[in-house]
Amino acid sequence: MKKKLTSMLLALAMVSSLAACGNGGSSSGSDASTGSQSNSSSTSASTSTSTGAEPITLRIGYMPNYASLWGVLSAMNTGAFEEEGITVELWEFADGPSEVAAMEGGSIDLAYIGKGAHTLCIQGRAVVFAPSSVHTSDKIVVSGESGIESIEDLAGKRIAFNSGSSSESTMQSALTQAGLTEADVELFDMDVSYMVSAMVSGTVDAAVAWNPYTTEILNQVEGSKEIEFSNGSINLSSWICLPDYAEENHDTLVRFSRALYKGMDYGSNPDNWEEVAQWCADQTKTSLEANLAQTGDATWFDIATLTSNLQDGTMEGYYDHLQQDFLDGESITEDEVVDMSTVVLYDVMREALGI
Repeated sequence: MKKKLTSMLLALAMVSSLAACGNGGSSSGSDASTGSQSNSSSTSASTSTSTGAEPITLRIGYMPNYASLWGVLSAMNTGAFEEEGITVELWEFADGPSEVAAMEGGSIDLAYIGKGAHTLCIQGRAVVFAPSSVHTSDKIVVSGESGIESIEDLAGKRIAFNSGSSSESTMQSALTQAGLTEADVELFDMDVSYMVSAMVSGTVDAAVAWNPYTTEILNQVEGSKEIEFSNGSINLSSWICLPDYAEENHDTLVRFSRALYKGMDYGSNPDNWEEVAQWCADQTKTSLEANLAQTGDATWFDIATLTSNLQDGTMEGYYDHLQQDFLDGESITEDEVVDMSTVVLYDVMREALGI
């Protein structure tokens, strides 16, 4: 049974509890149309660039965690965007659906999304133009008092999730692998920023969140731990824009992607993780330690891996598998299944990589 937390009193109580718990994260974009603008941007592009292209400013949507920021901040801090004549304005959002809504409202141009929001791409609201990271296992954080030791133990438990995001797709994946349905658990649909206080207060037994919220729960809820599981699903994160934007701004996407990939090449090197984690910590106003802990959350793509994966079909396989995961988890219907080559701009990827 799903319960949508729409009570203003409950929302206010959760926000107050979260503040009292001393959450050091930066504020999430609460307005789906505008988000929260960051003070950080790349060095302003001069009138002449190394590519000879006109300088441009791009408004970028991100979420306040390492996975969202590692590539773009690496590109900003190593001068890759400046080489392309790109000035970046960062806008913070709580989740992928809010970012897509903001793009549709004209507030931002491009955005990073986790796995769950790819359903919006399949439904035609956005297109993917660059991959960011991938991992093949998922985690759910549970309280020490819940008695949950495996995903099968979720039966009858109270679970917090965020609809339309990677939280929902992870939750569905866990239930499917455990042989459970939504009727077997008590689901609470809430903003991910409320999950910390929901776990602290004991309102729920488990939360399907992402960092930095997962780390906050682990730090604040005594005895809490993560349950890891894998059912062969693919958990991808990507960079997206609106379909119309892609049609009208092909060269811009190539320039942005080319710079982004240079940043990813730098940021994916373990020798640079601490430096990149510090950039993420500065951006999100969280600790270096919290961001370093997130470096193990995924496989971070570098240029060599991206090139190989595009040449041998691995990347296409990732996105095809992703759609199948959504279909198996009933996040999309058979009628919504598409040819993923119409959703993922492989031509932009290849051009940006020079292959």
